[in-house]
Amino acid sequence: MQTRKLGNTDIDVSLIGLGTMTWGQQNTEQEASAQLDYAVDAGINFIDAAEMYPVPPKAETQGLTETYLGNWLARRGRRDDLVIASKVAGPGNGLGYLRGGPRLTREHIREACENSLRRLQTDYLDLYQVHWPDRSANFFGKLGYQCHPDEQMTPIEETLGALHELVQEGKIRHVGLSNETPWGTMEYLRLARENNWPRVVSIQNPYNLLNRSFEVGLAEFAHREATGLLAYSPLAFGMLTGKYLGGKWPENARLTLFERFSRYTGEHALEATRAYVELAQQHGLSPAQLALAWVNTREFVTSNIIGATSIEQLRENIGSVDVELSPELTEAIEAIHAEFTYPCP
Repeated sequence: MQTRKLGNTDIDVSLIGLGTMTWGQQNTEQEASAQLDYAVDAGINFIDAAEMYPVPPKAETQGLTETYLGNWLARRGRRDDLVIASKVAGPGNGLGYLRGGPRLTREHIREACENSLRRLQTDYLDLYQVHWPDRSANFFGKLGYQCHPDEQMTPIEETLGALHELVQEGKIRHVGLSNETPWGTMEYLRLARENNWPRVVSIQNPYNLLNRSFEVGLAEFAHREATGLLAYSPLAFGMLTGKYLGGKWPENARLTLFERFSRYTGEHALEATRAYVELAQQHGLSPAQLALAWVNTREFVTSNIIGATSIEQLRENIGSVDVELSPELTEAIEAIHAEFTYPCP
C-alpha cells in the first residue's frame, strides 16, 4: 500500500482510506469488523468516521459507526498503528436531536469530542475535522453564493480556538476541514498563523470524475499550504461503477434505498458516466477501478476514502492502487471531462 504524508505532519497515511458511513445502517457490526480486518490486512491505516454517522442520519442510529469502530479497536489492540479520524457536525441537516442542534461553538466541540472518544474507546484522535461550516457557504452541492446579512454563524476564531485547546490537552493530534471553501480554508490558516494555533492539515471534500470542483480553488491550497485532499465519494455514491445505467436500480444499492441522494443521478451525470464506463471497458478495466485509479494519481490527494457494503466491493476498490493509467487513457479521461466539465456540483 502506498502512503502519503498527512499535511505537514510526520504521519504517513495510506493512499486508500476506509470510509465508514454505512456502518449501522447498511452494514451490521459484524460486517463492519470484517471490513476493518480485510482493509487493515491489505495495508490501510487511515480510517475515517464522524459523530453523525451512519448516513442517512437518524437519532436512533447516531453514533453507531464510531461505536462499531471502537469495539473493533478494543478487540484488535493496535490503536497506535492506525490513523483514526472523526468529525464534529455543524448546524442544520436535520440534526436537531444532536446536542439540541449542533453548532461549532467551544461548548459543542468539546462535548462532541468527548463523546466521540468515549464511543471510539480511545484517549485521542489523530485527526479531528470540522464536518461542514457554521455559516452560509457553498457546500453539499450548492452553487451560486448568496449573501445572508442576518445569518447566525459561529466565528471561525471560536471554533479553531476550541480545537487548539483539545490539541493542548492531547485529545486530538491534528485539525482538518471538510466540505470547506477557499475562503474558509484561508481564514483557518490565517488564524492559526496569527495565534500560533494548530494548522489545518487536510480538507475532506467530494472529488470524483463527475465532480472536480475541488480543482478550481482548493487544489492550490492543498499543494501550497500542505492541506491535502481527503477525497470522499470517489465513486459518486456508486454511480461511476455503471450499475445504475440503463434505468437500473439494483436492490439494496445506496441510491436505490435512499432517494434523497440525487446529487449524481441527473441526465448529464448519466451521460458522463456512460462515457467513462465505456472508456474503462475499452481498456480492460472495471469502471470502479478506472475512477478510483484516476483519483489516486492526483498529486494534491492525500488519501482516497473508499466505502463499501461488501468485501467483494472492498477488494475491488483497494485493488485500484495497483492500476496504472497510461498517458493515452489519461488523455481520453480529460477529453470526456472537456465535454462534461461539471455534470455534478
